[in-house]
Amino acid sequence: MSALPFPVARQIVLERVASARHNPAKERIPLSQALGRILASDILADRDMPPTARSVRDGFALRAADTPGRLRVLGEIRAGEPAHLGLEPGTAIEIMTGAPMPPHADAVVMVEHVTRDGDHVQVPTATSGQNFNAQGSEARSGEMLLPAGERLSYAAIALAASVGAVELEVYERPRVAILATGDEVVPFHVSPEPHQVRNSNAISLASQVTLAGAIPEILPTAPDRLEETISLVERGLTADLLLLSGGVSAGKYDVVETALHHLGATLFFDRVAIQPGQPLVFGRTGESFFFGLPGNPLSTMVCFEVFARAAVDLLAGRCDAPLPLLEAALEKPFSHKPGLTRFLPALLSADGSSVRKLSWTGSSDIAAAARANCFLVAEPAQPNYSAGDRVRILPLER
Repeated sequence: MSALPFPVARQIVLERVASARHNPAKERIPLSQALGRILASDILADRDMPPTARSVRDGFALRAADTPGRLRVLGEIRAGEPAHLGLEPGTAIEIMTGAPMPPHADAVVMVEHVTRDGDHVQVPTATSGQNFNAQGSEARSGEMLLPAGERLSYAAIALAASVGAVELEVYERPRVAILATGDEVVPFHVSPEPHQVRNSNAISLASQVTLAGAIPEILPTAPDRLEETISLVERGLTADLLLLSGGVSAGKYDVVETALHHLGATLFFDRVAIQPGQPLVFGRTGESFFFGLPGNPLSTMVCFEVFARAAVDLLAGRCDAPLPLLEAALEKPFSHKPGLTRFLPALLSADGSSVRKLSWTGSSDIAAAARANCFLVAEPAQPNYSAGDRVRILPLER
């Protein structure tokens, strides 16, 4: 197959996984354990939000029609107690932030803007609706607040707590098998010979899978021998998704594609016009999808983030799988050879306004990836970039 443009390849992943997936099994879990999980049932408002009109400032509740003027203060209403006082013409009630509005009040004047004299207060002109939230202004009882398929953020957890959701129904997390390949790969906890490399790919992929909300399973490393690779690939295909690292290039001992074909795999593509990560395989065997990721560490990381993570999102029950690309101004000029979409290690400034491309030696440079907090996206049709140019960036989740 010829190398596919990056957007085309990503769209194939989205369409294939979305069209073939079945809704994952569901489970109920305590709200305190739901962060990052995918919601399986809509969350509805159990009452109006807020359930009664309430002040958003410390000040005086009053009728806007009585302002400006000198008003008699009838008392006060604190947060946490009912509105036990009602307004009369020419009066005001001292009110605290979060306290319910008294009957007939239609405005709150901030305490900083009034002059108090005993049981009277001099107030400026007020506008009806000023400084309070009307009943139901945030949501009405029965209104959908969060739809199924949403990943639960801390804000979503707070929203669920506000409607009394002690437990939430979420989708079970998909299982993702991780299989590194190659005779040169040894466990990361041993001392390698000069001709060997530690298996950093499996542990980095497991970390990325965990951040994506799935359950990683690291398999034993597959040697460059067909029969053993077939056996381990077959084992990995019992998971919801199989990630293979290495063995997908055109080398004499790259046996991964042969093993996949032996197991009846359908390949949707085997090359994408990106760097790092050009020899990238995506396909399906039976009910399981798989990615054959390039063996160089940055290639593995990039291909997971821009392709495999989308599959994990969809298999986890998400309704969509957007790629979170942002924009920032380039700090320094650079050039690249056109024709490929390149994901280059970079540093996004603390305020997110500018980005600087980092020096790196290629797709095996793990140190550059560790220094980066994003990947700068160099477009295939734009070889030259000037300082100040707006460029796309892919933030890295930490």
